[in-house]
Amino acid sequence: MSPIKTCVLGVGLSGLAFHVPFLLALPELFELHSVLERNPKAPGGKVKERFRVDVKIHRSFKDVLRDEAIELVIVGTPNATHYEFVKGALEAGKHVLVDKPAVPSSAEARELGELAKSKGLILYAYQNRRWDSDFLALRRLLSEPLSSSIHIGEIVEFESHYDRYRNDLKGDWKEDDLPGAGLVYNLGSHLIDQVLVLFGRPASITSFVSNVRGLGSPNVDDNFTMILQYPIDNSRKYPLTVILRAHILSARSPQLRFVVRGTKGTFVKYGLDVQEDQLKIMPDSKGIFTPSYGREPDEIQGTVETIDTSGNVKSVPYPTLESGAYVELFRNLAGAIRSGDEAAVKWEDVVAQLELIELAHESSKTGRTIYLSSS
Repeated sequence: MSPIKTCVLGVGLSGLAFHVPFLLALPELFELHSVLERNPKAPGGKVKERFRVDVKIHRSFKDVLRDEAIELVIVGTPNATHYEFVKGALEAGKHVLVDKPAVPSSAEARELGELAKSKGLILYAYQNRRWDSDFLALRRLLSEPLSSSIHIGEIVEFESHYDRYRNDLKGDWKEDDLPGAGLVYNLGSHLIDQVLVLFGRPASITSFVSNVRGLGSPNVDDNFTMILQYPIDNSRKYPLTVILRAHILSARSPQLRFVVRGTKGTFVKYGLDVQEDQLKIMPDSKGIFTPSYGREPDEIQGTVETIDTSGNVKSVPYPTLESGAYVELFRNLAGAIRSGDEAAVKWEDVVAQLELIELAHESSKTGRTIYLSSS
């Protein structure tokens, strides 16, 4: 299988931390053919400055589209530009990997999905946090056999957080009042995606979205709580409540990540996956395959509490054995493009996620619970 010639649009944090290192780390699967960098300041551009590799620099998106050698375009530009760039790349016959949120609306996502399908192209969303160490550990816990002493039973409440403390503005494009702006689109897309993976589509959503700090545009939210309801059905003996939260004024360390309550026990987890912090300072791609990459500190391992035969609460550590592995997304993407492998992140998942984001905003604005259709 020949390496997939790839162009990265955007050489800010997204391109330099979340995309270029993995392309360089997998030379048997990808060739970093070019980047879109409109006004490179350093000789050879930002990629050469950081990774010490030569790469072709395109100064305009039109030049990218005209370059017939490019097979895959990675869109890591501001959210409001995603639709234009994804559509242009697909129309030019190129596969696309696009950062979250894929596009600002579910209608645009459906349109792009149909376009990719009509052209036989792979359209893939960068839902990298399916490969966070904490989420991998959680999935292992939920698959524990019924006979296990740490099986927590059927899940009746699932609470997932991406909280942080920041009482000022960063001054970047994420704070601009443009389509796809705000914390619901930014972090909510990850939380919703993980819940859809675990539990599927909810029956209803009640949401509270706000700009709690009163900084910047009031239309750009920095805080949300979503409550998703799953009723009793053929796969569920108990109703399930899902609470998704991202608070910008949460002063604690480590931050709460998961609280999962089951009929037989509770799982609590603090702290975040370490890959993002590692990638921000990684000088080259070699670190992705070191033993320390993606390994979470022992002090933030999870805890399982269950009821013993005497009716007492028993607490045991539940270590995160898995390393975070964003590289698996790229391996799966290459297999989908070259070998027709099933995409781990399906485009219909992206449409469903964006529908929930839109309903979250609607619920908050109208002050009501919104019930989803069964389709």
